[in-house]
Amino acid sequence: MHVGYESAFQNRFDCPDHEFVRRELEFCLRAEELGFDSVWLTEHHFSDYGLIPDPLQALTYIGSRTSTIQLGTAVLVLPWHDPVRLAEQVLLADLLSGGRLVVGLGRGLGRDEYEGLRVPMDRSRALFDEYARILLDGLTTGIVEGGATLAQPRRELRPRPARSFDGRLFSATVSPQSGPLMARLGVGAMYIIVKPPELLQLDHERYRDAWREIHGAATEPPQSLLSATVVVDPDPDRALELATRYDRAAHRVAVDHYGMDKPEFGTVRGYEYYRIMRAGAAPQVDRPPATVVYGTPDQVLEKLADYRKRLDLQGVLAIFHGIPDEDGARSLRCFAEHCLPELKRWPARRTF
Repeated sequence: MHVGYESAFQNRFDCPDHEFVRRELEFCLRAEELGFDSVWLTEHHFSDYGLIPDPLQALTYIGSRTSTIQLGTAVLVLPWHDPVRLAEQVLLADLLSGGRLVVGLGRGLGRDEYEGLRVPMDRSRALFDEYARILLDGLTTGIVEGGATLAQPRRELRPRPARSFDGRLFSATVSPQSGPLMARLGVGAMYIIVKPPELLQLDHERYRDAWREIHGAATEPPQSLLSATVVVDPDPDRALELATRYDRAAHRVAVDHYGMDKPEFGTVRGYEYYRIMRAGAAPQVDRPPATVVYGTPDQVLEKLADYRKRLDLQGVLAIFHGIPDEDGARSLRCFAEHCLPELKRWPARRTF
């Protein structure tokens, strides 16, 4: 099984941005020596919620400082980009890293980000569909053209694709409508723990059924990826305490960033599903954190094994952000020593 290290670069601790980014980059660089298969960065703009507005630029830097670890985007928010320029950037980053790039795409949820980047949020689904087809065609054939909005003249991308991106393309899947779209595009599914496991399993079943309908009843989709915030500690009580404390802090910054406590949240066309998340805008202080995989190493492995069964996983992307300094470093060390080797022994049909 593939095991990745994911960092969202959430600066919630009153640390100057330049110091925080350098510190977090050092953790990313350590992932290779700790035995992780990949390092993943996400894209955010204009807030403490994430300080990496250009994951490809940061991953190119990480690639220059490492040798073998793969470099993933979790995710590039496609409607915020010109798909032709993005295709060029992806191809160049892949070339410079020796073919180590894995591309995760998404639609984005932040209203402030959409407004700040001057992109109409109510057109995000249509833009994602159009831009994804142009981008994926470009990465596959080296040619970009068409699009109802873009009306892209036919051009050849240079540098040309050096190797196939088959098995290296994924997309975040949150709403029930996302899975069938990912199946039509022919990309792998990337799940995030923002809902109960049984609902994630239903999403995966929709994706798998759509894949078989589109690509043939006898075919199987690529095994999926799971992005999971992880807290590991030999003491189960300490693991629960840390997970609860830092989950609440992360919850607050997410509510602020996405405006989940505002009446207009979930009212934009194409985002109606997300309105149910307003009910979770206030943290459940009397309950364990539902979106964190936490516990002793054995407990964490047991929980990840359940997700593996439900979602047919080929990989887990472990997130340790939100736990500063020694608390976070201890959790990372414990995971790397006690969980990572076992996870890598689990059988999977890896595509990258």
